Amino acid sequence: MNFKTTIAAAIAALTVTAGIAMAEPVKVGVAAEPYPPFSSLDASGKWVGWEIDIMNAICAAESMDCVLTPVAWDGIIPSLTGKQIDAIMSSMSITEERSKTIDFSDKYYNTPADIVAAKSSDITPSPEGLKGKIIGVQASTIHQAYAQKYFTDAAEIRVYQTQDEINQDLAAGRIDATLADSIALSDFVASDAGACCEDKGPVMDDPTILGMGVGVGVRKGDDALREKFNAGIKAIRENGEYDAITKKYFKSDIYGS
Repeated sequence: MNFKTTIAAAIAALTVTAGIAMAEPVKVGVAAEPYPPFSSLDASGKWVGWEIDIMNAICAAESMDCVLTPVAWDGIIPSLTGKQIDAIMSSMSITEERSKTIDFSDKYYNTPADIVAAKSSDITPSPEGLKGKIIGVQASTIHQAYAQKYFTDAAEIRVYQTQDEINQDLAAGRIDATLADSIALSDFVASDAGACCEDKGPVMDDPTILGMGVGVGVRKGDDALREKFNAGIKAIRENGEYDAITKKYFKSDIYGS
């Protein structure tokens, strides 16, 4: 092998190596607990939902090899900081508290937090309207933090591991109300299981707790990956794919102002 051949082979090897590096999978963490219509397992065991479709569209737009990685919700940030996953895309609101530990992309949706209760109840989404009631909230969520700040003096707060468990107890009359994302709750209210209940409206906004919308979480300092997600979000917003996916699941825009 002559000198030129050797150089050519070395360049080819470097090109292949760079290609492999570029194709390194991005492990995107999604809460293992079902959260329809955003993410859940269908009857065949496949992950489906609006957020799954949006994730796939963003990753395709930026040629990222994204691997969906289910993680228990209450361990999803430690899994990111501990490098078991590379990003979080699981309806995680961008809050000041979380931003102390991880970085976020731009938002990709923003919906209010609502109270749902029995149709026959006179509950309203305020401390006065929930006085003496039992409110179910999911652990390690902005809704738990909000309830503990605003409703502790008025109501009993019962913490659950999943929203499904809350919905079941609400339908069975074991709790009086739940506080959660309005879109997730609308899916429940529209189902046979949620026929008992209705949306009583949004709670008073508090951006310091409820955040500034939902974004992709990445490790502190992982600016290159964060910008990849930002570019992907922008691309699907501009090319119409975001709206096309949204119309499959919702009757109105959920991007927010």
